[in-house]
Amino acid sequence: MNIFILHPSFPAQYLNLAPYLGRNPENKVTYLSKENSINAQLRNVTLALYKKPDEKAEKWIETCGPLRPAAEAVIEGQAAVRAMEWLAKEQGVKPDIIIAHTGWGSTLYCKDLYPNVPIIGYFEWFYHAENSDSFWWPDEIPQMSNKISIRTRNAHHLMNLDLCDAGITPTQWQYQQFPEEYKPKLHVIHEGIDTKFCSPDPSGKRPGLVLDDVKLNLPEGTEILTYVARGFEIYRGFPYFMDAVRILLQRRPNLHVVVVGKDRICYGAHLKDAQNKETTYLKEEQKKGGFDTNRVHFVGLRNRGDYQKILRASSCHVYLTRPFVLSWSCLEAMSFACPMVASKTPPVQEVIEDNVNGLLAEFRSPYHIARRVEELLDDRELAKKLGERARETIQERFELMKCMRAQEDLMYSLVR
Repeated sequence: MNIFILHPSFPAQYLNLAPYLGRNPENKVTYLSKENSINAQLRNVTLALYKKPDEKAEKWIETCGPLRPAAEAVIEGQAAVRAMEWLAKEQGVKPDIIIAHTGWGSTLYCKDLYPNVPIIGYFEWFYHAENSDSFWWPDEIPQMSNKISIRTRNAHHLMNLDLCDAGITPTQWQYQQFPEEYKPKLHVIHEGIDTKFCSPDPSGKRPGLVLDDVKLNLPEGTEILTYVARGFEIYRGFPYFMDAVRILLQRRPNLHVVVVGKDRICYGAHLKDAQNKETTYLKEEQKKGGFDTNRVHFVGLRNRGDYQKILRASSCHVYLTRPFVLSWSCLEAMSFACPMVASKTPPVQEVIEDNVNGLLAEFRSPYHIARRVEELLDDRELAKKLGERARETIQERFELMKCMRAQEDLMYSLVR
């Protein structure tokens, strides 16, 4: 089969699935994307890049107000379908099936070009003005402008739900967000976790941690608290984590904190300071002060090898999130058998049961987060037991090969 995979940022969710499908000699896998920012290469996968929006399109998008996400999706969909037209005309390559992340609009016009080609859409999130990622807690009350903006964000998601032949969503929590009439199309299948790579140190011990480029050298036996996020933002509880860190540093003079991520906001609104200037959550935390920079180590985004070193060395890993998309980092930390302290929010509660394979803490309570971390740091037998059970959870429910085979079976079920 000719398999087309679409995502604007290569390789994203299809890092493992694309080469898995490509290793079958019956398949030819073509990956259409807007950018390859990390210069990745995938075995048996042909990458085709389409154009980014030009200045005229960007200016038009800026005028669209609440319709901006839909406008961006329209531009993305046009670029993707033109690339598919070019591949057909210049190289004679046409898809037998299309697998695509629908969130950016890549799939919007695929059926207009190939009405009989099945599409499997990856559906990550459907927005609600209340009782979801926005305005979850009772004291968070949306204004009408918020409701208008959030409802309109679903415009291109609804188009994709209508046109796709089948959909994949990674967790039950994410599945629950979608309208009832479209749920029969959706299948709960996670992308999968590489449990061989995301595994504890072969020695059976928590090793020390050495990162030469940031002059970090923590010997074996050091108490190491870890936190991982693509961006430092309130969606992933960064301000609450940092307040908890301040408490822990006062109580535990030998504790070190290793924070992986970039000082940016990936989800949620941008942050304004007291002078109404755009700022970041890390800058605001630095203004607060109150943490020892010799023991709190911001190490930036790391390669996979360093990431493995960090989580294998972790004495306790903190994962926090609003009721939103569950991060890969949470499941990967569990696969590393990290003793987990995680937020008592629905996406986390789907995978972590309190005192069974981790400890749960109130998302907005730094004192509760700090107390639960101390429970694990003080009771290493409990920490070890919960870490082992966390890894067992991932092996049973999210193992990479199981998940890829489920996606492959869905693909074959749609092809005549």
